[in-house]
Amino acid sequence: MLGDLGARVIKVESPAGDESRSWGPPFVRAEDGTAESTYFLSCNRNKESITLDLKSDEDSRLLARLIERADVLLENYKPGGLRRLGFGTERLMGLNPRLVVLSISGFGHDGPEASRAGYDQIAQGEAGLMSLTGPDPAHPQRVGVPIADLLAGMNGAFGVLAALRERDRTGRGQIVRTSLLSSVVAAHAFQGTRWTVANEVGRAQGNHHPTIAPYGLFRCAGGSVQIACGNDAMWHRLSAAFHLEADDPRYATNADRVAHREALTELLEAVFARIEPGELLQRLAEAGVPAGRVRSLDEVYEWEQTRSQHLLIDVEHHSLGKISLPGSALRTFTVDSAGAETEMTRVDHRPPPVLDADTASIRAWLDAPSCLERRAQ
Repeated sequence: MLGDLGARVIKVESPAGDESRSWGPPFVRAEDGTAESTYFLSCNRNKESITLDLKSDEDSRLLARLIERADVLLENYKPGGLRRLGFGTERLMGLNPRLVVLSISGFGHDGPEASRAGYDQIAQGEAGLMSLTGPDPAHPQRVGVPIADLLAGMNGAFGVLAALRERDRTGRGQIVRTSLLSSVVAAHAFQGTRWTVANEVGRAQGNHHPTIAPYGLFRCAGGSVQIACGNDAMWHRLSAAFHLEADDPRYATNADRVAHREALTELLEAVFARIEPGELLQRLAEAGVPAGRVRSLDEVYEWEQTRSQHLLIDVEHHSLGKISLPGSALRTFTVDSAGAETEMTRVDHRPPPVLDADTASIRAWLDAPSCLERRAQ
């Protein structure tokens, strides 16, 4: 995320490389026979790679030089791991008082279980997310992407930007900490207050919203569609479009519809059973009822709306040649006095690096005088 916004990102890997380089299949093989993990390709664009053995004195000194030059250090060792390698927070801030340090752990940096290793699916289960996902409480289900990892990265980037803004004011760096556990718990949203305020434990209940109805996946002729009736006005439009009894006391208010969700679902699916998905979506759109289909990933990346949002980017990989990657969720624009917009979103993306690809250029950069040193001269 920080790289997408224009930061220079140097990825420090062990000589064996980031573990995710071996996470597969699928792998993609280059003409020279090397194999690249599509998992690694998914999250390493706009980065440079240097390998360091931090148990080596020479490489440890090189990391110290990188820290002296850096604005941000991101690390995800278990708590205390970086200190054991000789880079506790007091040394980091001594090397560079303006440094922002982002530490991401599995379960937090203190507390009785801080020492536990953190992996996404473990965190999804421990943080309650799997208990809310799946067809019913007896079949807990992981989210289909590493959502704990992703949320921790998003929270980390957010914290880094806030710390850099604070540094503009004070001239000093900060320590920013987050974890997989805290990132998932912070994303509980209404399911969290459902327990903390109402003392009601949310449970998995498939593809229907627990507090809004009708809101979920509904079967129709030859397929299914998703409908989101977020208020009574939408419900009345849905009822009128499909000749339902909008004033049925079982469905008069959202609370009534939630209480009678099963009957309402059966009613709607009985009506939809004669309508193909395409026609159903058209009729829902004409009625002003939010609706959509469930697309497979190949359909998503072929969808013109996806492409219009720059959500597919092309890069020239060192060994694979031209490859396409999922893009950033952010777009930025400047606006002139007449209101005309000019897009400033980054388009010159770097490909995910092959292992140790940038050591020579990084060393050369470290050997060159910094801007502060040049000013002193």
